[in-house]
Amino acid sequence: MSLADDLRQQFEKLIPKPDQIYSIHNKIRTLTNKFDAPGPDMREIRDFDVPHEHFPVPVRLYVPKGASEQAGPCLIYLHGGGFVTCSMDSHEGLCLRLAESAQMRVLSVDYRLAPQYAFPAGPDDCEHVLKWALDGQGAEHGIDPTCLAIGGDSAGGNMSAFLAQKYRKDLRAQILYYPLMQLAEIKPTKRGPQDVLQLGVVALNFINKYYVAGADVNSVRVSPLFEKDLKGLPPAYILTCGLDPLRHEGLLYKENLEAHNVKVTYVHEKALPHGFLNFSRAFPKAKKLPLDTGAFLRDTLGSCVEK
Repeated sequence: MSLADDLRQQFEKLIPKPDQIYSIHNKIRTLTNKFDAPGPDMREIRDFDVPHEHFPVPVRLYVPKGASEQAGPCLIYLHGGGFVTCSMDSHEGLCLRLAESAQMRVLSVDYRLAPQYAFPAGPDDCEHVLKWALDGQGAEHGIDPTCLAIGGDSAGGNMSAFLAQKYRKDLRAQILYYPLMQLAEIKPTKRGPQDVLQLGVVALNFINKYYVAGADVNSVRVSPLFEKDLKGLPPAYILTCGLDPLRHEGLLYKENLEAHNVKVTYVHEKALPHGFLNFSRAFPKAKKLPLDTGAFLRDTLGSCVEK
C-alpha cells in the first residue's frame, strides 16, 4: 500500500456520519470566525423569511451605503458547503464584500440542507426565492425584479448555474465561484498532484449518498454541466482554483458557454484552494476577488441603475 493510499484511508475514517453534521457546522463557524476578516459596514442588514406554504425560506439582505434608495439591482447569493453544511453566517464576510464592491443589494439564502433534507429541497428553496424576487414581491425590500443576478460558490454555484439556465431570459448575470458542475463522475478527468489524497472523491461520495440520495445524477438540475442548450444565458463570472478537485469542470463550463456566444469573465487562481473566499485572513485574494466581481456586476447591471 502506498503512502497516499494509507493517508486516504485514514482520512476516510474521519468522514462524519449524518448525525455529526451539527458538529461540522460548529467547526466551520469557528474556522470562519478565526480566519475571515469582518466585512464592510452596511446601511442596513435585514433578516426575514420568504413566505412559502410549507417551508418559509430564511434570507438575509445586505444593503450597502451606496445602494440606491429606490428599488435597484440585487445579487441573490447561494452559499456553498457541499449541500450539507454552511449557512448565511459562514458566508457573511463574502456577501458583505460583494455588496460593498458592487454597490448593490445582496440577498443571501439559507436553503435547507442534507442529510435532513435531501435533493431537491435545497434547490427548491433557492428557486422559490428567485421566483419570489422575479414576481416583484421583493420590491418592498428594494429589489428590482428586472435587474437580478444569481450567484454562489461550490454547491451554491451548482444551483446558480442551473437557475441561470432555466431563467436565462430573466437574469442579468451569473457568478460561479469554483462551482460543482456535475455529480455523475467523482474523479477528476485529469489527475494532478493536488488529487493524491483523493479528498474530493471522498467528499463527493458523501454528497452523492446523502444529498443526491438516488436522484438522477445526469439530470441538469443535479449536473448543470450537461445542459446542451446554453444560448441566451446571462454573462458569467467564473472562478476556478488550481488546488481544487473541481477545477476542470469549471473550465469546461466556461468553454461551453463561450461556444454558445455567452460572455464570460474567467479567473483562475492556480495557487489557491477550494473555499478560500471564506478565509480572508489567510488568503488576501479573498478580499480582492470580490472587488473584481463587484466591478463585473456594476458593468453588467449598470443599465439597471441608469434607467
